[in-house]
Amino acid sequence: MATLHIRHQGHVPQVHPTAYVAPTATLVGDVSIGPRARVMYGAVLDAEGSRIEIGEASVICENAVLRASAVAGDQPVLLGDHVFVGPHATLLGCAVGRCAYLATSATVLQDARLGAGVVVAVGALVHARSTLPEEFFVPPHTLALGDPVRLLAAGDPGVTEALGQLGFAQVAFGVDAAWADRISRYERIAEVRVAEFGAHTGDEVLTTNQTAGG
Repeated sequence: MATLHIRHQGHVPQVHPTAYVAPTATLVGDVSIGPRARVMYGAVLDAEGSRIEIGEASVICENAVLRASAVAGDQPVLLGDHVFVGPHATLLGCAVGRCAYLATSATVLQDARLGAGVVVAVGALVHARSTLPEEFFVPPHTLALGDPVRLLAAGDPGVTEALGQLGFAQVAFGVDAAWADRISRYERIAEVRVAEFGAHTGDEVLTTNQTAGG
């Protein structure tokens, strides 16, 4: 079974000769895998109209999703050296400093910035535009939000108000719609993604049996 390398908008994934990309992993567009990095089974790294950079000796575990975007400004996914991304984690348009540890099912959203040595524990969420200082710890199943960052537990009555003030639709999709106008808001968000993902109709699949140096 082969790794899928996909040419998107003229860009082809680049894998360092000492890196390993497992069969069933998928690399799309302007993706750069650094020395001794490991991308495991089922992981998807999709640069869309931006780019993804994986640093030296970083590990992307099974079924993680890393997706960059350019629909609301350039939002690459940038990982420093020795970053661990756990199984089923999701990273969207964010920057992660060296030696960070993102556990199973952790989520980091657009324009978030994580300093060196940050830990995002199991099931935790770092929301858009949030900044985490070096060695900051986000406990399991907790929301990290803002700059300076604050932590909110699941079920905290302040979560709804905090999210309503965030302007997430604008930062993630370039959509300026009221928090309370949910039907219009999500219709427009879907249209943004339809247009963005529609650009894949011209992709070229470059299947390779090489899992290193592809």
